[in-house]
Amino acid sequence: MQVIEKSRDHKKTLKKITIISTFGGLLFGYDTGVINGALPYMGREDQLNLSPVTEGLVTSSLLFGAAFGAVFGGSLSDRFGRRRMILNLAILFLLGTLGCTFAPSAEAMIGFRFVLGLAVGAASVMVPAFLAEMSPAKHRGRIVTQNELMIVTGQLLAFVFNAILGTTMGEETAHVWRYMLVIASLPAVFLWFGMMVVPESPRWLASKGKLGETLRVLEEIRAQDQAQSEFKEIQDSLDQKTGIKQATLRDLSVPWVRRIVLIGIGIGIVQQVTGVNSIMYYGTQILQQSGFSTNAALVGNVANGIISVLATFVGIWLLGKVGRRPMLITGLIVTTTALMLIGIFSFLLEGSPALPFTVLAMTVTFLAFQQGAISPVTWLMLAEIFPLKVRGIGLGVSVFCLWVANFLVGFLFPILLSAVGLSITFFIFAVLGIGAITFVHKFLPETKGKSLEQLEALFRSQNKKSEHKSAI
Repeated sequence: MQVIEKSRDHKKTLKKITIISTFGGLLFGYDTGVINGALPYMGREDQLNLSPVTEGLVTSSLLFGAAFGAVFGGSLSDRFGRRRMILNLAILFLLGTLGCTFAPSAEAMIGFRFVLGLAVGAASVMVPAFLAEMSPAKHRGRIVTQNELMIVTGQLLAFVFNAILGTTMGEETAHVWRYMLVIASLPAVFLWFGMMVVPESPRWLASKGKLGETLRVLEEIRAQDQAQSEFKEIQDSLDQKTGIKQATLRDLSVPWVRRIVLIGIGIGIVQQVTGVNSIMYYGTQILQQSGFSTNAALVGNVANGIISVLATFVGIWLLGKVGRRPMLITGLIVTTTALMLIGIFSFLLEGSPALPFTVLAMTVTFLAFQQGAISPVTWLMLAEIFPLKVRGIGLGVSVFCLWVANFLVGFLFPILLSAVGLSITFFIFAVLGIGAITFVHKFLPETKGKSLEQLEALFRSQNKKSEHKSAI
């Protein structure tokens, strides 16, 4: 009986750690999604008076900050610890949220959104790393992907609160957008207080030579025999890694290293050029431009959030059943078709009462395959594709490029929408989608069922073959 109770205690502790730390993912989702409903009110003449360019900057400044947060977040957590840095992130989330809430001008809003972006980007690398290091091997995939679920849940909550506040207060309260933004301060406070009672990652402690604390933490989150066994594995792993030199930018001159890093960059960019974040950030305006009123667009946009959450559940399940390449290619084919249909229907049904409902149906279809196939595969492949030697530089550069592509989509979308209209804008994204399909089909290897060592051997052998062909 005592053994069963201890087992339950370990499971409860691990569940508590997972719930608390993934509030970083929830904040990531809420802060990227809330701008969707806040922009129509924020941009009014009596508020921040945003032009298409400043509207793009308000949205994308967070994404620009996230690119740098992602690059430096990993190295800071390596140096100071996962728990300590997530605690600091909670403070940064809170300061950025309050700064945006009380921003007196577009310039101040852009600055504070950049600060918020630093926290979002750092959370995108720190929280999954923390969860991976706290999880037992057999449950690691399920636990780590819960962060992706919390991200889309945060976006859904943002859409729901936007709809509630917009429909109840939008006409009477000029500053309704400030109420939408300030809600994010609550999960930031919860994250800070929650992380105060969460232990540090045992693997980080071991990497700093704190083996006594490593074992103590393992005994909190594992059964006694599992704790001892895993502690020995960590010690053996540290012994094996002694003397292994991590790759640097100079190593990009090595052909096989350069090839795998370029593929990682391509995976990150592919996820963004589908235009997913044009819908996540500007979904309300897309529906407005198609014919919905502001209130109806806010409510309709909740459907996008709901389908994103449901599709993520399906995507997590599919990852264990289907190969990465076919799952990604299928997702890209359907999303590109949906983008093409939005462009066609926006042209053919212009002014028709059927257009807004048609566009909503297409965005829901798009998000079902984006969040159910493309996004889960993207983050999983970025974690799988890099051998140990190039993992640091590969992930850092790839995630940086992913956020830069995200920034460009967020910045350029309102400018394109204003300059060429809804139809042409989505035709442009459809063309980019065709390019993404071509890239995946031609260059992306299948990583399912392959070890990191097998992937490294694959890239080395491909490099030797290409060198042989060029010699002939």
